Amino acid sequence: MTAVEPESGVGCLTAPLILWMCVAELLSMLGTFAFPALLPRFMAEWQLTHTQAGWINGAYFAGYAAAVPVLASLTDRMDGRRVYLAGAFAATLSATGFATVVQGFGTALVFRVLGGLGLAGTFIPGLKSLVDRLPTDTQPRAVALYTAAFGLGTSLSFFLAGELERLAGWRWVFGLAAAGALLGLGLAAVVLHPLPPREIAGTGRHLLDFRPVLANRRAVGYILAYAAHTWELFAFRSWAVAFLTYSAGLSAGFGRAWAPATVVAIAGLTATAANVGGGELAQRFGRQRVVIAIMAGSAVYGAALGFGAALPYRLVAVLTVLYGCLVQGDSSALHMGTVANADLRLRGTTMALQSLVGFTTAAVGPLAVGVALDISGGGSTPTSWGFAFLAMCWVGILGPVALRLARGETARG
Repeated sequence: MTAVEPESGVGCLTAPLILWMCVAELLSMLGTFAFPALLPRFMAEWQLTHTQAGWINGAYFAGYAAAVPVLASLTDRMDGRRVYLAGAFAATLSATGFATVVQGFGTALVFRVLGGLGLAGTFIPGLKSLVDRLPTDTQPRAVALYTAAFGLGTSLSFFLAGELERLAGWRWVFGLAAAGALLGLGLAAVVLHPLPPREIAGTGRHLLDFRPVLANRRAVGYILAYAAHTWELFAFRSWAVAFLTYSAGLSAGFGRAWAPATVVAIAGLTATAANVGGGELAQRFGRQRVVIAIMAGSAVYGAALGFGAALPYRLVAVLTVLYGCLVQGDSSALHMGTVANADLRLRGTTMALQSLVGFTTAAVGPLAVGVALDISGGGSTPTSWGFAFLAMCWVGILGPVALRLARGETARG
């Protein structure tokens, strides 16, 4: 599948298309991290263990991993716009369920899985739909901006959840998320004009036939590195508020501006800039070199952070924000590495495999942290949180190893 060229009439609309698709993504993500943002509240109200909380956090990404191979692969056979709209509708239903019927562990698990299905239908299919409508020379920065918008969506989800829960209660948090996802659906329906019917190469293959992708060693290297990245990233996002809440409890006070959900929202905002900056550095100095440096630094830094929970809370908050920058800084470069090394006829299938592998580890990472907390003292000591962060970060060191498979890639940008 090739991108639409400028003479088709899309080129002159490149900037608005990228902008509005980023906005649609932001709106669809308002409920994505609302549960982790309010995790201490739910653990107290529903009497959850850390392991149960890990299951609910991981269920979102498990739903994503289960659906994305089919949904992303479908974008090699049809206009991704149709998949995106269905995904946005699923995100709307998930948030609506939390706003109205969720009562505890079981129902939360079900609607978190549905939310993961919604993300599976919007994130990668949205990126694929965007790339298919852009000229080749604009694709790297479009990928960087779109993945950066994911980070910004994370920040909005954390911040709005923390603020609105304080003012109106947690069900209104998810009501707002449902309205945002529905608005994002409408916006995407307007800005993603349907592509003309065309014959798509490779439609004779089985929908989930990943063998041609697995034969592409350079793409597989980036896919495995992305899996290490998502384990660490989503384990951090799932447990960051709980970690900061514990650290804050060891201090006398911190004020609203330093509230844990607000700090994690700030971490997401700065990580958005780090994501774009990492993409620019990758184009200038070489993608593999930059990704390896960021992943190695993130793993070492994060492993030390958990053991510092007893430091002054504001210092811990600042260190957490910096960690968020590190763990997000390689995201766009990893996505672009997969896209750049994919067979054009199999771009959707390659991105599907990337998401399947990456979000499988994203589902396991939060659960691993919860188990580590329960077996090391229930998160009641800095040592317990230190072991939790070790469970979070150790996989990150495997990313640079995986990138050895991508040696000799043709694209640097």
